Amino acid sequence: MKKIGILYVKGSLPNFENFGELPTHVLKDNGLVNGKKGHKVLDGLILPGGSIMESLSISPEVENVIRKMDSQGKFILGMCSGFQVLAHKTDIGRKSPCPVERPGLGILDVTFHPMIGTDRVEAEVVDESFLTKGMMGGSVTGFHCHTYGDIRGDAQPVFFSKVKRTDYTDNPRKILSGVRNDEGNVVGTMVHASLDENPSLRDNILGYLDADGQDIQEIESANHALVEKIKGEIGIGWDIYSDYRVFKGSNDVSQMPPFLMIASTGSDSGKTFLTTGLVGALRKKGYRVGVLKVGPDIRDLVPALYLNKEKMENFSSIQIGGLGWKDLKEVIKTVKGQNYDLILIEGVMSIFTGLLNEKTPFSAAEIAIAGNIPTLLVTGCNKGGIETAAIDLASHVNIMQKLGIKTTGVILNKVYHEGIAETASDYLKNVTGLEWVGRVPKAQLAARGGTPEVEIKLEDFCLKAMETVEEHLDVDGIMKMAQKPDFNGYKSYKEILKDFMN
Repeated sequence: MKKIGILYVKGSLPNFENFGELPTHVLKDNGLVNGKKGHKVLDGLILPGGSIMESLSISPEVENVIRKMDSQGKFILGMCSGFQVLAHKTDIGRKSPCPVERPGLGILDVTFHPMIGTDRVEAEVVDESFLTKGMMGGSVTGFHCHTYGDIRGDAQPVFFSKVKRTDYTDNPRKILSGVRNDEGNVVGTMVHASLDENPSLRDNILGYLDADGQDIQEIESANHALVEKIKGEIGIGWDIYSDYRVFKGSNDVSQMPPFLMIASTGSDSGKTFLTTGLVGALRKKGYRVGVLKVGPDIRDLVPALYLNKEKMENFSSIQIGGLGWKDLKEVIKTVKGQNYDLILIEGVMSIFTGLLNEKTPFSAAEIAIAGNIPTLLVTGCNKGGIETAAIDLASHVNIMQKLGIKTTGVILNKVYHEGIAETASDYLKNVTGLEWVGRVPKAQLAARGGTPEVEIKLEDFCLKAMETVEEHLDVDGIMKMAQKPDFNGYKSYKEILKDFMN
């Protein structure tokens, strides 16, 4: 059987996409595959996305395997962070006054620099390689999900992506999104899901391996078994496993999972951290949880996907104001019958941000209203103190009730004094009428490495998020807050304004 490896180290995302259902074996940080040196066993290797560079996950043993496979002429495909591994270096110093550089292996003659991209893209094929044989002049589809997407250097280009926005700004143009080495057996690309959405790429890999019909059947069977095994582990390298209850639905296409939105009073409240922790805690119990993001910044979903080993879907981003991937009505229709136990939606900024924009919808509030989606509201106590946070929550809940948003509970996050927080909780229950008020202490994370916006070490962020949620929140109670959505259409700007001012 042809053996195709996928790098399985801390910070890597082996299930972020299906990779054409090609991987058959995992390459771990010891450089071994089933006890043997990876370059002696594998016929090709895929390096997935994730936080591989930030996490410093490439051991000398893995580096040796990659270099040996390159010298042997075996194919190596680097995806996003895996691409960065193959480059000379990556500047991960976004929002830093000076570069913060992580060295790569230098197999591909490029360097990476900060540039955020989260578009669905079409990429033009401009050269041939093991991946793109016979495709020059054509195009492929997929998506970008990166913080360091500015590629510079002299490597031969393979892909140029058509993008609409970068760094939160409309700037339509073509950008370099894939290169190869001189021999054409090593390719790096930023176009996620390209193997899944473009069968020609998958076929080219199989052709490069001289795989016949029996080989292909064996690869598909081995891939299925590998994916099932990988999904049983929470994260990577923690020896934490799901109890694998795994939802066994009736495959009835009319079945709809319940939805719950995690919204907040503003940015830096901890939505991503708590959503990630909830997903991990529920996955540990054996539930299959889908995670969606209001708006286009799908990077916020990556930590949750690291824990639950689900892939980024074409419905993962809910459109607001023309930004994002798919309209809520289509999202609800798409998730029917997909055997999720729960859909968690992470909001964007404050739940009200964009509410008074004439574009419809343009806020998390309008998404909650349109889908009749219950909402759990979070605020951080780190900026104005616990008292201000409690008043902020109470004010938000009051307006949310006027708008018809079902608020199921609130969370005081980043609590620094339990006594004050307990008093604030009593205040919130009395003022809002809510029975469920959660309190979460400030998590101790490194100054850098604690947010997708700047830099993230997935293994540290995700493990801390899961442990914090398990210790301080009623996970089963939160799951019971969810309810099946009912799309009622969007309110007009004038209707929202009227409700908001009453």
